[in-house]
Amino acid sequence: MVIRANFDAELKELKDLLLKMGQMAEDALNKSIVALKEQNTELALEVIDKDYKINQLEEEINDKGILMIAKQAPVATDLRRIIAALKISSDVERVADNAVNIAKSTIRIGGQPFIKPIIDIPEMAKLTQSMLSDSLKAYYDEDVELARNVAEIDDQVDKMYGKTVKELMGLMNKNPDSIEQITQLSFICRYLERTADHCTNVSESIVYLIKGKRYELNE
Repeated sequence: MVIRANFDAELKELKDLLLKMGQMAEDALNKSIVALKEQNTELALEVIDKDYKINQLEEEINDKGILMIAKQAPVATDLRRIIAALKISSDVERVADNAVNIAKSTIRIGGQPFIKPIIDIPEMAKLTQSMLSDSLKAYYDEDVELARNVAEIDDQVDKMYGKTVKELMGLMNKNPDSIEQITQLSFICRYLERTADHCTNVSESIVYLIKGKRYELNE
């Protein structure tokens, strides 16, 4: 009983670390979008400078998970909990990387007047941010239905991505002096689309954790 109690405590610690990492990635993504809308390079730099903390947490989660497998040789649901945590931490780290990339694109755009009102990108970001928030909640609550709902939003993000990038590309010929900005805005759309994909991956890991089988949720 003591061994089981200790193992359960380690599982909870692993889960808490992952949730902390997820909240930090969520904060980075939110700040990167605010930095873009406000053309706030200082805030963008803050996102970049704090990324190492998220990377450190991922390493801590990986080390802890691998050590738990080596020491306890868990099976069935216990093993899936550890594997899912390792997989989710990797996707969350990539979300944070995309926030950093958005921040870098914001710095490259600098204070140039936007070629068009920044409306579509924040709308796309809002959907992506809700996916991230809900996927973390689904992980905490082990909620399969919520995880599936998150994955369904990915199609909406994909459509917004295609529409927005097409509009941006259409502005290139008419605005040759703004090609760099248009390119960076297109990159930002891509980073958000990739973030949505990682949130879908998190949802798939949650379903694997509960059901014991891998499912493709964004087919």
